[in-house]
Amino acid sequence: MNTYLWLAMAIIFEVFGSSMLKVSNGFKRLFPAIGVIVGMGFAFYFLSIALKTLPLGNAYAIWSGVGTALTTMIGILFWREKINWKKVVGIICIIAGVVVIRLSNPGH
Repeated sequence: MNTYLWLAMAIIFEVFGSSMLKVSNGFKRLFPAIGVIVGMGFAFYFLSIALKTLPLGNAYAIWSGVGTALTTMIGILFWREKINWKKVVGIICIIAGVVVIRLSNPGH
């Protein structure tokens, strides 16, 4: 399987697990709490597979950057969190940072 597909799976499960944190109400609700554990468990498992061939810095930058951007979007779309220019600039900076880190080490 393509390394970036493993990384994408890690990102999806990390975003799912992080989103379940909000629903779990501080781990007071059982099924969302289980969702956190399962989501994060699979996220780290798939990330570990991706790290077999990807450089750590690149993989982690992509994982955390895309995960942060997607989690922010979920907050805006599902939890009605306010979007403002500061959030937009922050997401742009995260994406730009990931691109710069990726370009600094193109080979793997």
